[in-house]
Amino acid sequence: MAAVSFRSEQGLEWLGAPDAASSHALPMYLNTVAAGFPSPAQDYLEGCLDLHELLIKHPTATFFVRARGDSMRGAAIFDGDILLVDRALQAQHQDIVIASVNGDMTVKRLLLKPEPMLQAANPKYPPIRLDEGIDFEVFGVVSSVIHQLRR
Repeated sequence: MAAVSFRSEQGLEWLGAPDAASSHALPMYLNTVAAGFPSPAQDYLEGCLDLHELLIKHPTATFFVRARGDSMRGAAIFDGDILLVDRALQAQHQDIVIASVNGDMTVKRLLLKPEPMLQAANPKYPPIRLDEGIDFEVFGVVSSVIHQLRR
């Protein structure tokens, strides 16, 4: 599927599906990088890592979408981040999902207990209760977030 881009009224920018034929393996080093105290770097190459293979489990059911806004910042999803969404996954309690609520697209955490609702990861936003009469559909489960540190 070729990449397609369009924007919903709620600010989700759909970027389309990953192209399964365009995966590229990159070098993967055996050593880890210290997130605490610095350690001497080692130059031992473990092999190659293909991000497509690592992140995309169901290529034909996976797409990218760009997040907009601050409702999910507590889940480390920030304005402009790219979300990798897998439609083949069955949404479970506490998954972050792309959903339609009364025709409006949103990204929220799905809570099934004690009652079904979509919850933002920012206290400024109230939960969306999924009561009877609400037109609700999960479009996919967010499996990864691409957060660029330098734009």
